[in-house]
Amino acid sequence: MKITRKKKTGGSYSSSSMSDIVFMLLFFFMVTTTMRDEEILVKITLPTATETAKLERKDLTCYINVGPPIPALETQYGTDTRMQLNDSFRTINDIRDFVAAKREQLNESDRVLLTIAFKMDEQTRMGIVTDVKQELRRCQALKISYLAAPPKDKK
Repeated sequence: MKITRKKKTGGSYSSSSMSDIVFMLLFFFMVTTTMRDEEILVKITLPTATETAKLERKDLTCYINVGPPIPALETQYGTDTRMQLNDSFRTINDIRDFVAAKREQLNESDRVLLTIAFKMDEQTRMGIVTDVKQELRRCQALKISYLAAPPKDKK
């Protein structure tokens, strides 16, 4: 009796579904990733807080950044404190138009929930903060939050 052995051939894998998997992953990450709305033009070192809370609905929040310009813009704008609304430096007088434009983008039921978030450098003078708050009161933007760094743990 003759014994014959079967030769093992290398297993071949079908790579036809590999491209489908890659495109599904790519599509998933494109849909779930959020893009930054605006470029930060000011240096901000957030002050630390003893108690913090997260914003519930970030889609109803607009940001006012206050601080000195970033190093790339210091030659053009100097080192004085500036206020950034959207992607440009603005003055206190532009706040009313900024808030009105943000309200127009929202549904009528969500307009009362609009929150103005201050993102300020810890060295910002209180006079600037007061001026911004007074202008927000004039345009009936009364829901304000201050962004702060979480407290540092002491061990």
